[in-house]
Amino acid sequence: MYAIVEIAGQQFKIEKDQKLFVHRLQEDEGASINIDKVLLLGNGDNITLGAPAVEGAFAEAKVLGHLKGDKVIVFKKKRRKGYRKKNGHRQYLTQIQISSISASGGKKSESKKAAAPAKAEKAPAKKSAGKADDLKKIEGIGPKIASTLVEAGIATFADLAKADPANISEIIAGVRGNHVPTTWPQQAQLAVDGKWDELQELQDRLDGGVEK
Repeated sequence: MYAIVEIAGQQFKIEKDQKLFVHRLQEDEGASINIDKVLLLGNGDNITLGAPAVEGAFAEAKVLGHLKGDKVIVFKKKRRKGYRKKNGHRQYLTQIQISSISASGGKKSESKKAAAPAKAEKAPAKKSAGKADDLKKIEGIGPKIASTLVEAGIATFADLAKADPANISEIIAGVRGNHVPTTWPQQAQLAVDGKWDELQELQDRLDGGVEK
C-alpha cells in the first residue's frame, strides 16, 4: 500500500518503513506523529482519491531527528543595472520514518488536540501591546512572511529587533523561497531608533550584494 500525503505544506508519496525529510516539525525526536491529510491511497489496482482528503485514512510516522539541509547559494544579477545579490540558505528539516498506513479509523492524535488550546491560550500573551508595524519595510520580508511573523507574535519592529535569526528561520520555514533573516533584527533596530536614512543605506548595500 502507498499513499500521497501532505506534511508541513509539502506533498509526498509514502510507503511503510520509508524515510524522508520534511520541513521542520515541532515534535521532539523519537515522538510519533499522526498524518491525517491523505490525498490518495493506492493498494494494487485499487486507488482511492480524496476530496481533498480521503476520509478516515491516516498514516503514522516516527521523528528520527532534526537537522539542517545542504547550503544553497542564491545569486541574482541584473545586466547593466549594477545589481548583484548573493545569499546563502540552509533549510531546517526533520527526518521521519513511516510506521504504518491505514485506510480507515483515522483520528487526530490527542497530542495535537491538546496542543491547539495551549496555543490559543498563549497567543494573546505573545501579541505585542502596541500597534503592529509594517514589517514589509524590512529588506527581504514580503506579505506572506510578514503575516507569518505576526501570527508567531512578532508584530512590531521592536519584537523583530529582539528576535534571534535562527528562531526566525524556524518560524518562516514553511514559507516558500530562500529567506536569510540574518540582518532583519539589525534593520528592525534601526527602524525602532528612527534611523531611516541609515536603514535605507543598509538596504542599498544589501541590494548591491555588499553584505550577505
